[in-house]
Amino acid sequence: MKLLDGIHHVALIVSDYPRAKDFYTRILGLEVLAENFRAQRQSWKLDLRLPDGGQLELFSFPDPPPRPSRPEARGLRHLAFRVAALDAAITHLHAEGVACEPVRVDEHTRRRFTFFADPDGLPLELYEAG
Repeated sequence: MKLLDGIHHVALIVSDYPRAKDFYTRILGLEVLAENFRAQRQSWKLDLRLPDGGQLELFSFPDPPPRPSRPEARGLRHLAFRVAALDAAITHLHAEGVACEPVRVDEHTRRRFTFFADPDGLPLELYEAG
């Protein structure tokens, strides 16, 4: 029995909503599907479309605690985005002031990848699909 058809969305909690919205829409180029302020929670919810139809949801909450990252903690380790041209994506990020780690090669697939961080330090990966 096939239970799952795919990932519908990934939800991220951000500390600076305007900064995160700019990063994910202007710098990464994701399309806004919906943006709602939830007054009872003092929280923004921004639905973004990925080019393959998947979605990211950005949430803001008053004073969210920081995400433990190092040493690595249980739970979501990172979010990886598929790209056709890794070098062009890195050049774009550098032009926007986003630092990327040195390019590495996946020892199993032989595909190139790099890591960078969103404004809250969430590890993001660019994985060259080829």
